[in-house]
Amino acid sequence: MVVVAAFTAVALCVAGVGGLVIGPTSIGVGRVVGSLFSYVGVGHNTLSPLQSAIVWQFRAPRMVLGLLAGAMLAVAGGTYQGVFRNPLADPYLLGVAAGAGLGATFAIVNVGRGLATPAWTPLLAFVGAMTAVTITWLIGGRALRSNVATLILAGVAVSALLTSAQTFLQQQSSVGSITRVYIWLLGSLASASWSSVWLVLPYVLVCVSVCVAAARALDVMSVGEDESRSLGVPVRKVRFVVIAAASLGTAAIVSAVGLIGFVGIIVPHIVRLLVGTSYRRILPISVFFGAAFLVFADTIARTVIAPSELPLGVVTALVGAPVFVLILSLRRPVSV
Repeated sequence: MVVVAAFTAVALCVAGVGGLVIGPTSIGVGRVVGSLFSYVGVGHNTLSPLQSAIVWQFRAPRMVLGLLAGAMLAVAGGTYQGVFRNPLADPYLLGVAAGAGLGATFAIVNVGRGLATPAWTPLLAFVGAMTAVTITWLIGGRALRSNVATLILAGVAVSALLTSAQTFLQQQSSVGSITRVYIWLLGSLASASWSSVWLVLPYVLVCVSVCVAAARALDVMSVGEDESRSLGVPVRKVRFVVIAAASLGTAAIVSAVGLIGFVGIIVPHIVRLLVGTSYRRILPISVFFGAAFLVFADTIARTVIAPSELPLGVVTALVGAPVFVLILSLRRPVSV
């Protein structure tokens, strides 16, 4: 556990520095680190005004937003896998992706008219995501005898309905609108700014803290709902709190950066292989592992075909899919 935590901390530091240093404009590591220390009164800033603007106004908010997004998506995926006892659960299981996609599509098609992405697209995406989760919960989570299977099925139904509505909107729109919708759906940190960082930061801090604090309860719930109740765990209350926290945090991230796949699935699985099956270890490590993973992926996305860049969701899929297949091949077959 200590070795894994140390390795993850090093990877996080390397990812953060790489996010500030690597780019079309070459800026040395020493100058960036020196500039960073100068902000706390140690040493002097040797960056030119242009270099300082590139690092602290463009790369830094992008890197920080990537850290927040990776941490939230990874811990949300791990939390969903624990509360649903489903290794394939991801942060979009209850309709967050479909709701956010519908909200963003509505904004781009009906407000921007395909000519631009409206400034309030994130707001409509957030509202759409939370509306989808609320509908899913009202359908599948309120009944006293409801279980995780009912909630998952409700999420599948709500996602299918909202996705069909999104497809209808796209069919009624222009080619320009469809292009902008797909760019948003594939996810990107290109529009990151300090304002977007401060906007999602409270959601991520609170929601990650709630999910990590519930890790002990998730360990107990892994033995089954009836057994957990007999051990004194308020199953429905825990389920509601962690689902609400994971969904709220995911909705905030999706509204800012779009849909980024595979982070919430593969990161908890990788961490599980390294530290075991206890969520008291999986969730805290996933926070930092997910943050480092997404910043590394974004560095690849913005440099591999520079000055253009790949959608971040494409990079995470290209990296995540083979890794997920490898993880599945390493798992022992489950007897039924």
